[in-house]
Amino acid sequence: MNKDRKNMNIHEESKKEQLKDFSVNDSGTKMTTNQGVRITDDEHSLKAGDRGPTLMEDFQFREKMTHFDHERIPERIVHARGFGAHGYFQVYEPMNEVTKAKFLQDPSVKTPVFVRFSTVAGSRGSADTVRDVRGFATKFYTEEGNFDLVGNNMPVFFIQDAMKFPDFIHAVKPEPHNEIPQASTAHDTHWDFIANNTESTHMIMWAMSDRAIPRSYRMMEGFGVHTFRFVNEKGEAHFVKFHWKPLLGVHSLVWDEAQKIAGKDPDFNRRDLADAIEMGNYPEFEFGVQMIREDEEFNFDFDILDPTKLWPEELIPVRRIGKMTLNRNVDNFFAETEQAAFHVGHVVPGIDFSNDPLLQGRLFSYTDTQLSRLGGPNFHEIPINRPLAPVHNNQRDGMHRMTINQGQTSYHKNSLNNNDPHEATEQEGGFVHYQEKVEGRKVRSRSDSFKDHYSQAKLFWNSMSDVEQKHMIKAFRFELGKVQTKSIQQQMVDNLSNVDLELAQQVALGIGAKAPQAQPEETRESVTLLSPALSQLNTVKSAATRKIAILAADGFDSAEMKAVQSALQEAGVTAEIISEHLGMITGTEGDPLQVKQTFLTADSVLYDAVYVAGGKESVSQIGTIREAVNFLNEAYNHCKTIGAAGEALDLLGTAGIHATSPDQPVGNLEKPFTDTGLVIDSDAGSGADFGQRLVDAMAMHRHWDREVSMSK
Repeated sequence: MNKDRKNMNIHEESKKEQLKDFSVNDSGTKMTTNQGVRITDDEHSLKAGDRGPTLMEDFQFREKMTHFDHERIPERIVHARGFGAHGYFQVYEPMNEVTKAKFLQDPSVKTPVFVRFSTVAGSRGSADTVRDVRGFATKFYTEEGNFDLVGNNMPVFFIQDAMKFPDFIHAVKPEPHNEIPQASTAHDTHWDFIANNTESTHMIMWAMSDRAIPRSYRMMEGFGVHTFRFVNEKGEAHFVKFHWKPLLGVHSLVWDEAQKIAGKDPDFNRRDLADAIEMGNYPEFEFGVQMIREDEEFNFDFDILDPTKLWPEELIPVRRIGKMTLNRNVDNFFAETEQAAFHVGHVVPGIDFSNDPLLQGRLFSYTDTQLSRLGGPNFHEIPINRPLAPVHNNQRDGMHRMTINQGQTSYHKNSLNNNDPHEATEQEGGFVHYQEKVEGRKVRSRSDSFKDHYSQAKLFWNSMSDVEQKHMIKAFRFELGKVQTKSIQQQMVDNLSNVDLELAQQVALGIGAKAPQAQPEETRESVTLLSPALSQLNTVKSAATRKIAILAADGFDSAEMKAVQSALQEAGVTAEIISEHLGMITGTEGDPLQVKQTFLTADSVLYDAVYVAGGKESVSQIGTIREAVNFLNEAYNHCKTIGAAGEALDLLGTAGIHATSPDQPVGNLEKPFTDTGLVIDSDAGSGADFGQRLVDAMAMHRHWDREVSMSK
């Protein structure tokens, strides 16, 4: 057994080595046709004379043009815009008491993974920062075959039964009569669906929350959404929900910022992921599971198989059992990220399905989709999809077959090849479905336990902080404000009154709908359940891998700059110098610094914080640049950390930023207020304390009290 396990052991480099067999480096090579024939001229087609017609016999032209004509495969119907990365997973301790899945047993084994993050509604050409659900799909290349954990950054879904999936997607996509809007749910058909399918109420609360505009793929949770089963060697099962917990915490953009980033850098999230990996700031996610014994299935006031319901972490804790590290970018986007095929039905022994009706339908849909998108039944042989475990079966033909199978037989049972390939027993690692007893009549219906559409929507709303609730109200106002049909707006307001009366009234006020009235006290249901895990304000706080803009020009305070940069570097913060021109700037001590961006190529929405370098000459130059003043003002309005000391304080006043430096007002504000997101010092910030305070403030992500102060 140990020898077999050693021989089968899969380590981190296995998938990378496998992909190398398909890698080609064109450096220093001669150009050829697809058949390996060397090309002498790739600039001109074969003609009958210099000005004559192109000849049909030009095989080189026909091959090149035919390939070009067919270079685009159909984009995914959903999750079309995505970005991927390679990495590995390690379990913390053996999980044999609940599952026999081998990749969850040995902490020393690094299981290769490929992860694809994505948006859902938009096309491949849409922006990264639209308000949308984010996909979080992970392919584990285990020694027992591929396991695909296909999830989202939200734990619930819009519908309860896969039969309604085409309807929902038809509604959320651009409207068929004009193909508008792109990558947005702010239109009539989407909200008509939500208003008339109240099972979507819980999910729409998530979609209108800050979770729908994540700061980074590295700073969002992942959820398996569906209920699966763990099965151990004894055949005992637990119901299970899968989680990914980012070690950097869960953080989001603000809506105004998200919209501006879509114009400034539509690749913001994918660039952030690629840059982080390239710099060695490897994203890390802990793998968590919630588990329920089979005899506990009906112990809750919700149906654990309902995909529009979550399992509150306060009731069913998340056990963190391992960690995934993403440490390598793809070599070719199309060959890897675009051709990656994920499937909820790709499981390994020890992981099995439940009767979740959304999951059951998706087991068919994923294979059917890949057949169309990737050109045939052999999509599993594309290098990125190829398992590390050996593949042996009697399926031989079909489009794009890569494997050259030897032998006379391609059927089972046979005697000509000793009945090979032959079946494996359960003891030999063969997959055996969990033996669940199933009884019932054939019906098209839904369990009564799925009929509660509001209690968890209320739970989510009640669990939000005041600032998160305000953001959600604005999100509903924006989305519904784009709806042209007044009756749909009213239906949604009335539906929201089932979640929270004040929420519905505030949304109604913003879109000009009729506000619902309070019910009599004796009939109004009072729901006070909370789940602190749902609020992003309770997440991990860290400045590591954050990005800060340093506004500076010639004559910056060298001592202050060195102290601040030292503190930022020690905390793992990436700093970029921004000035009026590219090239070098020189400090008061003659030390040069490379300018990374100009005010034309950079924008405050692309950074987590801003530091205005001290030094009279530098501040004077920066203060004359209108874009620099706007840069500061916008960062302030988005509640970001801003640091300034000495002469740089005057620039804050110019930008309309009001604060106090413990006892000294900045600018001409008569009644200054203290802002924890403003790291300021009346003197030069050359001391270590100033840099550390800047780092500590950045770790808070945003300073939401500023929103309250600005609204007064």
